[in-house]
Amino acid sequence: MQPTYTHKGIVDRALDTAVVQGATYADVRIQDQVSQSVQTRNGAVENLLSAKDHGFGVRVIVDGAWGFASSSLLETAEADRIAALAVEIARASALVRAGTARLSPEIPFVDRYETPVAIDPFTVPIEQKLELLMAADAAMQAVRGIKVALGSLYFQRDDKSFASTEGGYIEQRLFESGCGINAIAVGGREVQNRSYPNSGGRHQVTEGFEFVRRQDLPGNASRVAEEAVALLTAPQCPSGEMTVVLDGSQVALQVHESCGHPVELDRVMGTEAAYSGTSLLTLDKLGSYQYGSEHVSIIADGSLPGGLGTFGYDDEGVPAQRVPIIEHGVLVNYLTDRQSAAQLDQRSNGTGRASSWGRIPLVRMTNLSIEPGTWSFDDLLADTDDGLYMQTNRSWSIDDRRLNFQFGTEIAWEINGGKLGKMYRNPTYTGITPRFWNGCDAVCNEESYVVWGTPNCGKGQPPQVAHVGHGAAPARFRNVRVGVVR
Repeated sequence: MQPTYTHKGIVDRALDTAVVQGATYADVRIQDQVSQSVQTRNGAVENLLSAKDHGFGVRVIVDGAWGFASSSLLETAEADRIAALAVEIARASALVRAGTARLSPEIPFVDRYETPVAIDPFTVPIEQKLELLMAADAAMQAVRGIKVALGSLYFQRDDKSFASTEGGYIEQRLFESGCGINAIAVGGREVQNRSYPNSGGRHQVTEGFEFVRRQDLPGNASRVAEEAVALLTAPQCPSGEMTVVLDGSQVALQVHESCGHPVELDRVMGTEAAYSGTSLLTLDKLGSYQYGSEHVSIIADGSLPGGLGTFGYDDEGVPAQRVPIIEHGVLVNYLTDRQSAAQLDQRSNGTGRASSWGRIPLVRMTNLSIEPGTWSFDDLLADTDDGLYMQTNRSWSIDDRRLNFQFGTEIAWEINGGKLGKMYRNPTYTGITPRFWNGCDAVCNEESYVVWGTPNCGKGQPPQVAHVGHGAAPARFRNVRVGVVR
């Protein structure tokens, strides 16, 4: 698909000015974003927000150093000013640079990409969206013991243009849709929450309004509320070392925190440490380190249909790719942008992404997914004599090397004789990353596989919030510390 060259005047002026001023490389990113957020609380509209944001950023290399500047004013005269400012910043940076900026080789693409959607969410009347949330709200409030019923919808459309002095010119239109409900129950000294389809307010994907309809928030509202109330009187989660089966959404978060961040090559190289920490997966481990068991294979895939980290090209003009990261438990690759890949004399695998036009691209996850196994969920339970089934994240904590962690989930069930038994409240588990993943002895098959969206991944200074995805199915882990172990 050929680009429309909507912003060609601004792009050409910025690139020409950068080159005339002395840049050996320059790229321009223009972004025009529209978003809509709808939130309800106890039968009332709590928030209804439509927002627009647009601007452009110019990134250059001058005298072996980077410079970047940005503006919200989309005019050709401003393109001249911002490009010249980026060059000035690069020259100043060159006076104190520790190394020479270098990019891995890349084919300059001229293309256009658009998220495939069945129903453009911005064409759906707000009345229909509110009707859906209010129906779910009423079903939750009808359950005795529910004090707070929450619902949310979120939609986003990004029109992005990228061009570079290498000859690339790419336009993208990316859609996102998200939704979720929460039921909060209060009784005695207990407060319990249940969420659907995921915690954190919503589950989000690169699809249209058809995704929201598939989630059937009203149809799941009563169950969610009843579980929240039942948790008030459920026994406390037991403590000890035991077998744990995690639901797919919790496996997805485990992948995100204990695998996704530590395989970002800028973290490994020590150039991204202040905000997000470093990594246990150092360069000496590449190709040999037994990160997990033979059942653990993890793929980074920016082309995965519907994934929140799905696009045509990253923010450096590199096409989305499917890349193995962990193969049968062994670390075989890192996530790279063009700068970090050059340090290993490799090509970028398309993970250079910026949160907005006013930020530089960083190494970010796309869709980092654990490959499905062979087990049906029912067969996996039947094969588990005793243990816990833990569902829906409630809390997380992990150290700066992504080595020691503690997670809590909203709910757990006893597994006894291959069947689900009593419900438990306040379940938690702890672990050491390689020991935990080496304890994985089963992953469910594609019937239980879901590509979960994480719209709140933080990294960088100044901070950037990325939208990433994780395909996962329920999985079983042996010898896990659960609860408070003395």
